[in-house]
Amino acid sequence: SEGTKKMDIKFVVPASVEEVKSDGKPVLLVGRKQLLSKHWEAFLGQSEVVSATVSQLSGGDEGALTKAMVAVKGGVRCVAFGTLPESCSRHNCAARPHGVAKVVSECLASADEDWTVACLLEDEAHVGAVACAIGRALPLFSEKSQARNKPKRAAEVCFYVDPLERFVTKPSLDVAVRGVRLCQRIVDTPPALMTTDAVVLEAEAVAARLGAGVTVRVTRGEDLEAQGYGCLYGVGKAAELAPALVVLSHSKKADSSSKGKAACLVGKGIVYDTGGLALKSKEGMCSMKMDCGGAAAVLSAFEGAVASGDYGPYTSLHCVLCVAENAIGPKAFRHDDILTSFSGKTVEVNNTDAEGRLVLADGVAHCTKPGAFDDEEEVALVVDAATLTGAQMVATGKRICALVSNDDDVEAAAVDAGLRSGDLARPLPFVPEWHKAEFKSVVADMKNSVKDRNNAQCSCAASFVFQHLHPDYHGAWLHVDLAGPAFVNDRATGFGCALIMALLGCQPFK
Repeated sequence: SEGTKKMDIKFVVPASVEEVKSDGKPVLLVGRKQLLSKHWEAFLGQSEVVSATVSQLSGGDEGALTKAMVAVKGGVRCVAFGTLPESCSRHNCAARPHGVAKVVSECLASADEDWTVACLLEDEAHVGAVACAIGRALPLFSEKSQARNKPKRAAEVCFYVDPLERFVTKPSLDVAVRGVRLCQRIVDTPPALMTTDAVVLEAEAVAARLGAGVTVRVTRGEDLEAQGYGCLYGVGKAAELAPALVVLSHSKKADSSSKGKAACLVGKGIVYDTGGLALKSKEGMCSMKMDCGGAAAVLSAFEGAVASGDYGPYTSLHCVLCVAENAIGPKAFRHDDILTSFSGKTVEVNNTDAEGRLVLADGVAHCTKPGAFDDEEEVALVVDAATLTGAQMVATGKRICALVSNDDDVEAAAVDAGLRSGDLARPLPFVPEWHKAEFKSVVADMKNSVKDRNNAQCSCAASFVFQHLHPDYHGAWLHVDLAGPAFVNDRATGFGCALIMALLGCQPFK
């Protein structure tokens, strides 16, 4: 369905700067002005034109692209400078991935030839975040007709660390970048193609790529209702294609006699959100294909973590996709309906456009039910990811996701993972004893939407999900609301994949 030219990304380690200088391809040098000024001549050779260009470089606040032509033997060579911003506050990523993505996109997104991209870095630790930013800049999905017959292009990417005075790489760079681009493609694909059936196929394809060590289990349609997943079934039952709960599992535990620790990733996978009978406006409904961003993030992170061969202290990793289309039709769930979650708790519907928390309720309840995966396994961490609330953008904006957690250490680790991966994250208050009052119902255990929209909506929505964890679950829980960062300027960003991989301790973010 992609049907267009794409740009392959190849990570290379040149033997020397001279190799880049002599390869003849167009070259993009990316870095702060100080490093570009210091190293451009080694990469490009002497040139009065380039010297004058470099002296005028400025990255501004967002990063800036400047192009020039250099005379070489037999013709000219196109060179470009991606100048990164100088300013970088403590809540920003020091690798400046937003600037990297901007300049790479402007330079290469419409390129008709192969390029070399040389990233000049101040710290080897920045390699993972910069690599993922480059992947984000070159998304896979497009249906532009004029591009269909153009040949595939390639970008050869290398990382030169200034203090080390050499090229470097990191394990699993290609794994992480493939994950970011998979996450983007799932979210960018229109809902006529990325249906609930298609998401199930994507999950099965991940399992097939990872091999025999991964299992996948799918519960669909009326089987969901029969097995107690009343919220997921209620949200998705009106659509042409049935909702599904997809569970992927991988274990690296060799000794079955010892009790292992599991991490569980839960993703909201609403392939299209009309708002249900609380129908969205014409403007509000556009781009709602992005409402599967949480499921795309956890699925791609699961593949990346398993493929990298290491997901930290956990002996097994599980991925639960809560997949549905929030459609309208004769079977649509209604305001005043009461749904029963897999947790056993009842939910009075007062907003069919607050469907994401309903499907997540079933997902986290599934993960935390004793013996959900293996009687010899203790679930130690549950991470749910969702494009859940517009309030997230009010709280933390369009580049930083919101975190809500019951655990100080996990919250701090997630913030740090954001700074290392470039998927920035900031915590919001966790006070469920206050926030649960927003969902009070006189006929059910709770309603699904707040009564006061001015009272910490993002934290309240997270609190709703938290209430569906099993009462005997005493592990850590982390809620990631990525409504803003997942989809910017009509394009998916792949947000969440790198964040979760970094949180799990995966390469290339160590």
